Amino acid sequence: MQSSLRCQRAVVVEWPTVALALSIYGAWAALTFFHAALPLWLLVPLGAWVVAWHGSLQHEIIHGHPTRWRRVNTALAFPPLSLWLPYERYRRTHLAHHRDERLTDPLDDPESFYWTPEAWQRLGPLGRAAVRLQGTLLGRLILGPAWCIGRFLLAEARLVIAGSGDARRLWLHHAIGVAGILAWLVLVCGIDPLLYVAAFVYPATSLLLIRSFAEHRAAAEPAKRTAIVERSGPLGLLFLFNNLHAAHHARPALPWYELPGWYRANRDRLVAANGGLVYRSYVDVLRRFLLRPHDAPVHPFGRVRPNVLRPVDLEAQPSSSR
Repeated sequence: MQSSLRCQRAVVVEWPTVALALSIYGAWAALTFFHAALPLWLLVPLGAWVVAWHGSLQHEIIHGHPTRWRRVNTALAFPPLSLWLPYERYRRTHLAHHRDERLTDPLDDPESFYWTPEAWQRLGPLGRAAVRLQGTLLGRLILGPAWCIGRFLLAEARLVIAGSGDARRLWLHHAIGVAGILAWLVLVCGIDPLLYVAAFVYPATSLLLIRSFAEHRAAAEPAKRTAIVERSGPLGLLFLFNNLHAAHHARPALPWYELPGWYRANRDRLVAANGGLVYRSYVDVLRRFLLRPHDAPVHPFGRVRPNVLRPVDLEAQPSSSR
């Protein structure tokens, strides 16, 4: 298995990822500490970039990087710069998302933006209108963060209120992390938490929604559900080359800095496997979907058919890394 082979490699620490983590935390600390010296037009894009970059780093760490020791990796990923998303919840839901045979399923894929016909009807007219607006890239960028964060927190609150011990422990640990972040922001940096949410968190979530907007599409064959965005420019670095999403799903244990080279070497096979679901760039995604929906909100099968056979992978490996 590929993930087992990676664990046997001589590399114990992936230093490019360690350096990236130190850069992200250092940039975040500097931006928040010196926020008053920066004009808002500069603070917002820089703050959004750093918090979104941290989200990409967390995604990388979920897949077993940059060390062999999970506790070390978790410590690197744990600080909740976004405030709203507990790392452990992200880790669990994202690994569930990597069951490729269930990709886009509105019930089994935690990262699916599709709806079952029954859930769609329960939304009501206002809810359906909000979802339709988010079917366009512009709507996703403007409304998407409030919608995603709000629905996530509501679902988590229901688990906590229902007495789920696991949810309560998870949120207790997260609350400790949030308290540390807020102490730094308020007591050390003098930042109003509302300013931090508006200038850092909300636009950072919008940036990450650019990546997820067109990376999956409902299809009968699992391999044809995952897209590729080539020539990503600076966004490629922001997303740690997860824009090459079909390559990431084929090799989830591959570190971010090796992904472009592996993609170039295997491009023909990947494109053949995913049915040519390739966008030339994010400008191409914008041109196609800024004001037009990426797909219908209701899943074409209601749910992904459980008996659909998964095609042979490019290389045999588990759906998650280590």
